[in-house]
Amino acid sequence: MDKNVTNIIAPAAIQVDPNYLKVGDKYTKTMFIFTYPRYLTTGWFSGIIDMPELLDISIFIHPVETTLALKKLRRKAAQVESQVMERQQKGQVRDPMLETAYQDIESLRDSLQQTRENLFNVGVYLTIYADTVEALHKIEGKITSLLESRLVYVKPALFQQIEGFESTLPLGQDKLGVYNPLNSGPLSSIFPFTSADLTSNSGIMYGINRHNNTLIIFDRFSLENANMVIFAKSGSGKSYATKLEIIRLLMLGTDVLVIDPENEYENLASAVGGSYFRISLASEHHINPFDLPVVPPDEDPSDVLRSHIVNLAGLLKIMLGQITSEEDALLDRALGETYASHDIVAGKDFTNATPPLLEDLQKILQNMEGGRGLAERLYKFTSGSYAGFTNQPTNIDIKNRLIVFSIRDLEDELRPIAMYIVLNFIWSLIRATLKKRVLVIDEAWVIMKHDDGATFLFGLVKRCRKYFMGVTTITQDVEDFLKSPYGRPIITNSSLQLLLKQAPASMDVITKTFNLTEGEKDLLLQASVGEGLFFAGLNHVAIQIIPSYLEDKIVTTKPEQILEQKSTLE
Repeated sequence: MDKNVTNIIAPAAIQVDPNYLKVGDKYTKTMFIFTYPRYLTTGWFSGIIDMPELLDISIFIHPVETTLALKKLRRKAAQVESQVMERQQKGQVRDPMLETAYQDIESLRDSLQQTRENLFNVGVYLTIYADTVEALHKIEGKITSLLESRLVYVKPALFQQIEGFESTLPLGQDKLGVYNPLNSGPLSSIFPFTSADLTSNSGIMYGINRHNNTLIIFDRFSLENANMVIFAKSGSGKSYATKLEIIRLLMLGTDVLVIDPENEYENLASAVGGSYFRISLASEHHINPFDLPVVPPDEDPSDVLRSHIVNLAGLLKIMLGQITSEEDALLDRALGETYASHDIVAGKDFTNATPPLLEDLQKILQNMEGGRGLAERLYKFTSGSYAGFTNQPTNIDIKNRLIVFSIRDLEDELRPIAMYIVLNFIWSLIRATLKKRVLVIDEAWVIMKHDDGATFLFGLVKRCRKYFMGVTTITQDVEDFLKSPYGRPIITNSSLQLLLKQAPASMDVITKTFNLTEGEKDLLLQASVGEGLFFAGLNHVAIQIIPSYLEDKIVTTKPEQILEQKSTLE
């Protein structure tokens, strides 16, 4: 039995070369660290551990008896001191290296004598793997450059590749025997392995950790807030990653609401039995922005009504464009009178009242002194070309776990208005019932272009935690998003961030905003589709988005795949 197991595990053959081995189909090479700088900072080894390439690391630590170490150090101190005195007697210029060495030896002797430190012989060996010799040399160069930048130097185990390979196997055998004396402090800088790990016992899988090939499993509701921002250039996989998250959230019982600007979520809604509403001028689905919000049990109805009127005023400012302070005051008074005309006033029960429409506000403005100009500017939304969009009673059913609002068929001029109306509608829905929810706002920069829209979105991101909701904000126009005074606050109020492939033009802004290193900057510029950086609180790792076969069929947006699926169905 043991022989059969050995035959299964062991490679068919090993080809030995002075500089590398070929073990089965893989080429391997073992290197060892042979010198260190005077100081080792904590985490200096993490760059090697976090490399996405396949490698094995062995660290052998052999304690040195303190009395023996003190004898050797005393002898060494005497040698160095005699060299210093000899140079002084000959009148030679002082040698700082000798003086520093003497001080270090004396400091170490004191530490050992007082048992504050121990001395160890340490061997650090690295075995790298590749499919070709060229790839092996490339990885070797990468490791060498990374370590030499920290004044740590490595050498290949020439003519000892078999011994080196065996030393990095999980056998606990040190067959190279290349040691460096390290005391407790420098030795501790190698540990713990600081490889970023985002694998938890709860949550959903976001992708593969490219640093160490572990799974990124995370519960966004475990952080101080469940908000997330996704920045990426067009075609880099941001909507794809979002749809994968939606599927996995639904499986764990989380409700999801989506604002879809490009009909990208229609197949997903159909596949999981979600509700899909098209918001357009000719659509049969309508949302009345004057709808009364449901009053939560723990809130004052008068405060809820006032808050709703403030939000409604923000929408009207987007619709009307620039207004003066006098018009702003007039609009506020007109909104109060519009609701009062339907017996909806603060202090009274308006639970079963019929909400007004936009045309009711227009009539009030026409009969107010100074309000005729505002009423005329509202004409196109009440009786003109946009009347079917903003002047109809609500007729959609929101009793579903996945609800998608599509605004693709709206003109660009109306998109910010539609996003505001839908967000306000969703906000009222969220406040009415406490449930675990995620709201996805794709192409959020559209609403961020307007100050009132940006203010409302920021308020939503800031307050949603209280209602057990997380907001996912997606955008490809990073600069437009950050130009808004509320762009950066939205990012700082989002505990999760996903950065996929970026355009060179926006890279400087991204680097400054997220405080990226040069390596992370290069990673985002060179990333393939579905690759990038995933930030969760203080942890961040390189991520690769991985779908299952069925998930890919549901969420894909590649035209060739969609056409292939349609032809298969036909």
